[in-house]
Amino acid sequence: MLNNKKVASTPLSDFVKRASSDEKKKVYQKVITAASQSQNSTIEKAKAAV
Repeated sequence: MLNNKKVASTPLSDFVKRASSDEKKKVYQKVITAASQSQNSTIEKAKAAV
């Protein structure tokens, strides 16, 4: 069975519901860029440790 309890919204859920497509694209691009940089840094550190 589904749980139909309402929960408080969060800033993230508010953003996803209310932001324009352009705003979402800008934020998603920043997040993807930061994640890629972090992953590349981790890979480089692993290579240096070998």
